[in-house]
Amino acid sequence: MLLRHLRYLLAVVEQGGFTRAAEALHLSQPTLSQQVRQLEERLGFDLLDRSGRSVRATDEGEVYLQHVRRAFAELAAAEQAVADVRGLGRGLLRLGITPTFTSYLVGPLMEAFGARHPGIRTMLQVMTQDGMETALEADRLDLGIAFGQVRSAEIEVTPLFDERLRLVVAEAHALDEREMPATRLSTAVAFALLSEDFATRRHIDRYFSEQEIRPTVLFEGNSVDAIIEVVRRGRLATILPEAVAREQPGLRAIALSPAIAPRAVGLLQHRGAYRSAAVRAFIATARDVLAENAAMPSPSR
Repeated sequence: MLLRHLRYLLAVVEQGGFTRAAEALHLSQPTLSQQVRQLEERLGFDLLDRSGRSVRATDEGEVYLQHVRRAFAELAAAEQAVADVRGLGRGLLRLGITPTFTSYLVGPLMEAFGARHPGIRTMLQVMTQDGMETALEADRLDLGIAFGQVRSAEIEVTPLFDERLRLVVAEAHALDEREMPATRLSTAVAFALLSEDFATRRHIDRYFSEQEIRPTVLFEGNSVDAIIEVVRRGRLATILPEAVAREQPGLRAIALSPAIAPRAVGLLQHRGAYRSAAVRAFIATARDVLAENAAMPSPSR
């Protein structure tokens, strides 16, 4: 049995059939089918159910594939471990991040990490926290930056800092207070807010509900950058992390009374997964950037 037989089997299951798998592998369909059949003959049982419109794993095949996937994950970890022995002159970091952090955190982190370890390539994906946890569990990501309240026991969290949300307005906005009673939010401002599929928006809505606020929302969007631009250029206010107002020009933050409850931010990893040298280096860089940069939130201790 060769590794290619196992790769071919995985491709057929992931693509849902031999035709698409053959195209992805740049093989002819008869060759691919023959290779998978050889594997089944060697094992003595059918791995694939070919009776339907799409090909899927049999019950025996699904059990077998669970071990195959783990074996490939171990092989990848072994290759990464060998690369680590050679130092940090090369490597790959697959990093996930939730959208609000793109406006103030990812820039300083990437700048510092790239300066320290120029040979490491970073693949960054912006995604929801649920998607991030799923990707970490499937070993499609090495590390994620998100909120500390995770849904899965398979995800472990290394605390980074507490994120504080503030009312954010343009520098020229008519509001000139440094602190505003929450009760005025129903009448004193109109809002541009992130859409309801964002965890930040759900946190804001809980605050509105607790304070019995009926906000006037005139703009909603699924882009943090779009919200920032609308607020910076107009009369609308938003609620975003305090660090956004410090990092982005033309904005200022107003504290609310009572304050919105802070949220713990952390580095997320698949529990028990191999922690590569690139991952360890990024964690160290993140802590140093938060400790050294006055514009960043204070790191957790």
